[in-house]
Amino acid sequence: TTRLALAAVKQHGLAVAGVDIVKSARGPLILEINSSPGLEGIETVTNIDIATEIIKFLEHVYSKKKEPYSPKKI
Repeated sequence: TTRLALAAVKQHGLAVAGVDIVKSARGPLILEINSSPGLEGIETVTNIDIATEIIKFLEHVYSKKKEPYSPKKI
């Protein structure tokens, strides 16, 4: 499902997005792609400050840092 979400985000030309995916008899299906996703639910479930991780990612993308961005794993 991670590959599916990343492919969907890339296809839509987004740097950051929320992708809602459900499991089905046919496999995972995308319900929607949100360019401005709400984060409260996922932050509560994962106990990760996703807003801060997004800021770090964008700072890395738009800077000339040599070290790779290393996101927290969900």
